[in-house]
Amino acid sequence: MTAWHPKSRTSVQRGRPALGLLMLACLLVGLGLAALLTRTPAPRPATAEATAFSAGRAFADVEQLARSPRPPGTPAHTEARAYLLTRMQALGLDPVIMEGPLSPGSIRRMERWELSPAEAGYQARNLVGVLPGRDPGAAPIVLMAHYDSVPGSPGAADDATGVAAVLEAVRAIKARGPTERSLIVLLSDAEELGLDGARIFFGDYPDRARIGFVVNLEARGGGGRAMMFETGPGNAGSVGLLADAAPHIDGGVTSNPLAVAVYRLMSNDTDFSVPRDRGLAGLNFAFIGRADQYHSPTSTPEALDRGSLQHIGSQALEVTDRLLRADTLPAPGPDRVYADLFGRTMIVMAAPWGWLFVVLAHVFLAIAIFRSRTALASLLRGVADALAFLAGAFVLAQTVRLLAGPMTGRVQSADVYYTLLERLPWMEVATGLALVGAALVTLAGTVGRGRLVWMAVVGLMGLLIQVMSGWQPVSAAMTVVAIVAAIPVAPPATSVWPRWLGLITLPMLMGTLAQFVLPEAAFLLLWPSTVAVGVAALVAIIDPDLSRARIALLPALATVIVGPWLLAMAHPVFLGIGMDLPGILALIALLWLSLSAPLALMTPNSRGAGPWRGLTVAGAVLIVAALAVSGAGTVFVPGV
Repeated sequence: MTAWHPKSRTSVQRGRPALGLLMLACLLVGLGLAALLTRTPAPRPATAEATAFSAGRAFADVEQLARSPRPPGTPAHTEARAYLLTRMQALGLDPVIMEGPLSPGSIRRMERWELSPAEAGYQARNLVGVLPGRDPGAAPIVLMAHYDSVPGSPGAADDATGVAAVLEAVRAIKARGPTERSLIVLLSDAEELGLDGARIFFGDYPDRARIGFVVNLEARGGGGRAMMFETGPGNAGSVGLLADAAPHIDGGVTSNPLAVAVYRLMSNDTDFSVPRDRGLAGLNFAFIGRADQYHSPTSTPEALDRGSLQHIGSQALEVTDRLLRADTLPAPGPDRVYADLFGRTMIVMAAPWGWLFVVLAHVFLAIAIFRSRTALASLLRGVADALAFLAGAFVLAQTVRLLAGPMTGRVQSADVYYTLLERLPWMEVATGLALVGAALVTLAGTVGRGRLVWMAVVGLMGLLIQVMSGWQPVSAAMTVVAIVAAIPVAPPATSVWPRWLGLITLPMLMGTLAQFVLPEAAFLLLWPSTVAVGVAALVAIIDPDLSRARIALLPALATVIVGPWLLAMAHPVFLGIGMDLPGILALIALLWLSLSAPLALMTPNSRGAGPWRGLTVAGAVLIVAALAVSGAGTVFVPGV
């Protein structure tokens, strides 16, 4: 009988802290650069050259308009209209008042707001002026903003800023000399009631059939960078126009198709919806930072970010000026894939070019798999782990959000909605902490009992969401996915390559699917994934054993370059839909991980070693901090 000898326990060598600290340093650098990318430009003073847009000059109009709330049917509304007529006359626009009936829905809304439709004469009153061009036969351009506000808010941002920017842009256009085509200036009324002014203008204006392009200015909040967040149908020419203007705009541009998707998920509408639905080409600009000022008594000239005024006005000026001086207007064409590059320039390409990224990504992945000798089963386990992170981080972000107050689907009053808007900064910080914490815990590796604990925590969080916020099918599905994907199945992806390539392969496959069904939005997944898998292939070629510490500089460099672009994109996404769906940012966290993961997973001179365990502690601390910050928002901003 053979004697039994117990096997000696395998010694698992853990990663050295240096690379884990390097990853955290890359995160901090990325956050710092992202903060710089999301800053507004410095406002130009009133003494700026005559051909430039000046927030200093435009701000004088904001101060006049936003002295008090100006909903239709109030004396302040009448005073604002009289002031604007005077300003338009001084600019040589020969303004007229264009009246039309308020819709039944707008009348009911006025009554709910305790306003008198009779005082408004049951009419909306647009102000329309024209800056004539040299060619009266050329299609005119419309530059528009609305001059009414909601009751209870001076509306310095929404939309006194837009009106002031329109007037200052007209002044600068005149200073640049005569234009080829005419400019129609529309200061619309009753937007807040139900877009009545826009419907009246685009339904009854005598020359409406000849309009060639529409530029609209809006705001939801009191600051932040102004984004081009919506186009008319067939946006190839419109996006190309913005790309050409980008280098000349103060602060550059912030725009991508993701902003369009976010806007469609928001419960907001603008005057631009009217010409868009009529098939007109155009661009819609707005800023949505400082959300606590939206429709709030605090939306005063003093609280307005003048950099936002400079940014939206400069974009309106440069885009409109190019249109007015063009021999031909931008031609419609298939919707383009586009994104700003660090706010300074734009990448614009036809949607089918996305397939080039798909092919490149798969070629790079094949190289990385071959050179690193990664087995397919191990890679699939790595993909499952990445899916467990994505779904679990989504559920965690939704839980953190829930601590800040009810989801807006269960909000029964406007007061609660606006209170939640005031808590939005707390929610954003908490969501960021939670996602970084979840990423660090994932990188540290959750095995054995720890994996079961994490599955239980995700399950409890998912149950809490359903109990406290009602049936949430997306959260429920993500909870199930997170638990199933985390079930231990051999072979575990414990070494660096399967885990890293799994984090890359998941968004790469999602991007490939998006290229089939929604090619305009596939860029968010395909561009970063292609960079990440390209870096992985290069590392696999140079040092497949990951034996040299210096090789970590390649993913570190990619993280520092691409990471800020991702993080800067996350900010407006959260401002748009963070009150309801902050978990969507888990996808951006996954993309960031696909770049930075090897900095935590790699260990110099120790093939197959695990990551630095200090990441587990750091991640747990951040998750607890996220819960605390979200809860603190209810203390410092009470009301729900």
